[in-house]
Amino acid sequence: MDELLTPVSTTYLRKRKDWEPVLATKTTEPSNLAEVLSADDALSVLKSQPDYDSLIRALRFLTEKEASSDFNIHVPSPKSAAIIHVLVSEIVPNYWTSLQQESSIKEPASFASVSADAVDLVSNLQSVAGINAVVGHIKALVQESKFATRDVKRPDISLHLGIFLDLLSVLLDGDDSIRGIWQSSTAGLADAVSRKVQSQTLISLVTSGRIISISAEASEIIAKEGNPTPGRWLVDGVEYSKWIGRNIATWAKVQLEGAELQTCFDIFQRSLSLGYSETLLTLVIDQLLLSRGASPGLFSKVCLHQPQTYKKVIYTLLEYLSQKFLNHLELEDEKPVEEVSAVAGLIDGVIQNDVGRKTHLLNWCCSPSGAGLGDGIGIRRAVVTVLAKDKETITSLLEKSLNQFGDQLYIKHTAILQQEGGDNQNHTQFNALTISAAHAQVLLLSAAYVAKLSPIKLTMLLRSGSYLSTISNRIASTNARARFLGMCVGEGLSAMFDNNTKKLDFHMDEMETEEAQWLKALTKVSDPIGPVESLLSNLPPSQPTKPPPPRAQKPQPKRKQQHKPVVSEPAPKAIIEEIDSSDDEDEHLPTAAKSTDDEDSDDDPTLVQRNKLKPPVYVRDLIAFLRDSESYDKQKLGVQTAPALIRRKANYGTEVSSHAEELARLLVGLQDKFEIENFEDLRLQGMVALVISQPKAMAPWFARTFFEGDYSLSQRTSVLVTLGLSARELAGLEISEYQSSSSFPSKRLPENIEQLYLESRTSASQLPSSNLKPLPPNAINDIAQSLTSTFLGPLAAEAADANTGPDALKLQTFSARYKSKSRNKPRMRVIPNTTAAILGTYFFSPLTAHFQFALRSSRPVVLNPSMLALYLQTLGVVVNAAGQSTLSLPQLTSELWDLLLRVRVYVLGDLGALKGWLVAMSVLLEVNEDNMRRICEEQGREVIESREWVSSVFERTRGDDGGEENDVKMLAAGVLIKLGEAIEEYQALLMGDLLGSN
Repeated sequence: MDELLTPVSTTYLRKRKDWEPVLATKTTEPSNLAEVLSADDALSVLKSQPDYDSLIRALRFLTEKEASSDFNIHVPSPKSAAIIHVLVSEIVPNYWTSLQQESSIKEPASFASVSADAVDLVSNLQSVAGINAVVGHIKALVQESKFATRDVKRPDISLHLGIFLDLLSVLLDGDDSIRGIWQSSTAGLADAVSRKVQSQTLISLVTSGRIISISAEASEIIAKEGNPTPGRWLVDGVEYSKWIGRNIATWAKVQLEGAELQTCFDIFQRSLSLGYSETLLTLVIDQLLLSRGASPGLFSKVCLHQPQTYKKVIYTLLEYLSQKFLNHLELEDEKPVEEVSAVAGLIDGVIQNDVGRKTHLLNWCCSPSGAGLGDGIGIRRAVVTVLAKDKETITSLLEKSLNQFGDQLYIKHTAILQQEGGDNQNHTQFNALTISAAHAQVLLLSAAYVAKLSPIKLTMLLRSGSYLSTISNRIASTNARARFLGMCVGEGLSAMFDNNTKKLDFHMDEMETEEAQWLKALTKVSDPIGPVESLLSNLPPSQPTKPPPPRAQKPQPKRKQQHKPVVSEPAPKAIIEEIDSSDDEDEHLPTAAKSTDDEDSDDDPTLVQRNKLKPPVYVRDLIAFLRDSESYDKQKLGVQTAPALIRRKANYGTEVSSHAEELARLLVGLQDKFEIENFEDLRLQGMVALVISQPKAMAPWFARTFFEGDYSLSQRTSVLVTLGLSARELAGLEISEYQSSSSFPSKRLPENIEQLYLESRTSASQLPSSNLKPLPPNAINDIAQSLTSTFLGPLAAEAADANTGPDALKLQTFSARYKSKSRNKPRMRVIPNTTAAILGTYFFSPLTAHFQFALRSSRPVVLNPSMLALYLQTLGVVVNAAGQSTLSLPQLTSELWDLLLRVRVYVLGDLGALKGWLVAMSVLLEVNEDNMRRICEEQGREVIESREWVSSVFERTRGDDGGEENDVKMLAAGVLIKLGEAIEEYQALLMGDLLGSN
């Protein structure tokens, strides 16, 4: 039998790619699938809209070539600039979202959280040129958004800003990122001038505030659109300064020399002017001075590299050390304290016997605004201890303090708070009126050290005329507190060199107080310079979040954990019991995080999908995904990606405009074959995005499709909903505010319609109860219900006022309460003048024009009661979105009124269609509230005819069921009241028009 099955011929077919549609024409193989062997090849691939695999191949080639001598993308050159430009302008908008989806953890964007493929892209942009390109692109988008108000709103700008902010936060993330960027940008440069230029550019980029300001503008634009804002730390000045501080601390721990040290210091120095200098300095102090393994030499080498930063750094350091270690101490006597000695040792390590630094320390002690005002005596004891290492310095401090303390101008004009320390919490035995005197303390402390180092110098100084004049000036002061401090200093210094018979004693009760005794005892203080280990944190020094550079290593892709085979040698019994224990005492132990890799979650190994599809990044790929109706994954990715992709590509070349109709046909006709979650909502969002992106082309197309397309009723419904939602969004109305109306304060409607009309001007006729029955889950129905609530609200308030007696007897009328009630109207954005014209020309006119042609056919679909109701409501929504100020409002009003009168014969048999008719009429009356004179003058016959027909509808409608029939009767009553008021006010115009026509 085998010979009967001998083949006549054999044909080999090319294997179909996953991304190709089933019925596709034969095309040539794309050139971007070729091997990337040079930078030119990589540039060519990146420019040709590459697929995912080709992109990764080009990025990996560029990453591997960074250390090569022939080409380095981080070395400034025309070719590298062209590649970076393509990466930023073409690849990032298309592929960043897809690259980020490889990450399995949901956390703010950081270098550690990105996928392996995203690292290749990030590595190629982690340079001065790359970050400048990203920041420049964000700035261009921000500027474009500011000037976009002259045309139709751009929905893609906010999406692109979110992508680039997310990328920028990843590029800058990490405690070693600044050094990595500096090394990658300067490593390949041969001459020192080029390296200096790159260094200065990096310094300006990081410290000028440009990143913060541009990111803040971008975040504001994103927030206005209601989208989540990535990279929040780029906007927060405190967090941004902390990021710089961590980078400086990490960089300082490397053996810095030459240009690298100068660059690190320049970044630190210029970052102090960002406005968060204390935040930056305290973080650097914590990591370089107060952590294990740190040394004062590292801090001094970087932060005190040049004299221009001495004062700011030293003053902040002293304040921080006082608040962190000394202010809580109760230094009640002159005994040495370990914390004071440790702080003195830390300050001494930073000063390093440098003349300039000691000068600033001396000035801190003597300055009228210095000496640690507001802090306890601990910091002053530590500083004087450091200055006492040098005899000349401490003697100079004593002389300057003595001269300052006795200066008459200082005594008279310097605030007592400055003469006194501002911290009474350190001495709980004193009340708020007897806090320690800061400058008096410095004087007495320095005298104690001078007495030990140079007693002859102290004796000569206290015998001099300056000392006598100091005490005399203090005693002669009219301020009691100044005199008290002078007497304390006089008695304290005199006791150091005079015996009991000659020492100064004022014999006053104030000198016997506890505070006076404590001040005079400062002349006996002697704190040694001790070790700083007691101050250091027990935590290990923080590690950089990224590996040390020059380039960050690419993380390996996560793999499913496999169980290790059991070894033949048994483990110790105790260990087995420990692991298998399920005691309650081990419940608090942390457990390993559960894997979130969806593609490996299936228990059956044969069902695990190894080749996970990537979301489409080009419109052509999206079309291919939507066409493949046999693939669940492609259909799901297609509908999920379509809204964001279409909006992002709205003004990005001609991708959307060239394929708009094809996309629209696919979305309208798409079936939920696989029962995808939120399928209808995602499909509707995609169609709305398409209309918003190309309103002038797609709004007429959808209007034509509703009447002419071969679609089901549900699909036609989605077309009308798309047009209504798109019109609202173009008008700047928030979709989130389409809520159902609240109940109105009203009773029952009178049975006689004539009585209703006659009483409408005097008693503000009553309206029926309006607890509206919820409509079907349809966005247009929700909007229509909100619009009718706005229309009937004032009428219901007037009716309630008429039923409750005269207004003069009320504290507040229902009408006044209704107006003052916090009813948040739909928020209107600042929109261009062209929006109303677009809605009238490309939304309203095609819908009404095709309706006229549809009525000529034998069985028009639009006359289906449910379709007719939705169609009329959609017209009302479009007119409401166009607003009262549109120039084409008279034309829209005339066309819609004529259409309503024409279709009234088709709505009588169905409550839903009748309600749609009344909704459209109520919208017309509300939009033309200020134009009723013109309407009565130009369309008087239509007004009278409409009132008579609505009156007949009102009489035939019972409204007793409390449901949809009640809603129709309520709307009919509201329309009657509005038309009746207009007829009564402009009856002269109407009578003249009617007589003239007869």
